[in-house]
Amino acid sequence: MKYSVDKQDRYTVFQLEEENLNSVVAPDLKSEIVILHNEGVNNLIFDLSKVKYVDSSGLSAILTADRLWKSNGSFVLTGIEHPSVKKLFEISRLDSVLSLVPTKAEAVEYVFMEELQRELEKDEEEE
Repeated sequence: MKYSVDKQDRYTVFQLEEENLNSVVAPDLKSEIVILHNEGVNNLIFDLSKVKYVDSSGLSAILTADRLWKSNGSFVLTGIEHPSVKKLFEISRLDSVLSLVPTKAEAVEYVFMEELQRELEKDEEEE
């Protein structure tokens, strides 16, 4: 599986460098996702801009990441450009469950806004 990881202070961008997110790639992807989570990555931006096909195994890997980050951080999908991938997210209704943002820059802003929101909620709880 080909991919790149760009770690920043407040977020990490994981870009899949494959055209297919399928049953061949998904197990390795899940492993990498778990490793990133265990390393303490708080906010993960998952870039699918090079992906042209996703199957049920790929969706499962994406949902695994969403579940891992749901409790203490942000998981954002970006770069969903290929029509078949867009259609799959719409048909499966995952576009209403997952955080989908068009560009990487917007995904970074989204992460910062969610982080700010979590900090505000934490301050309110402490009062």
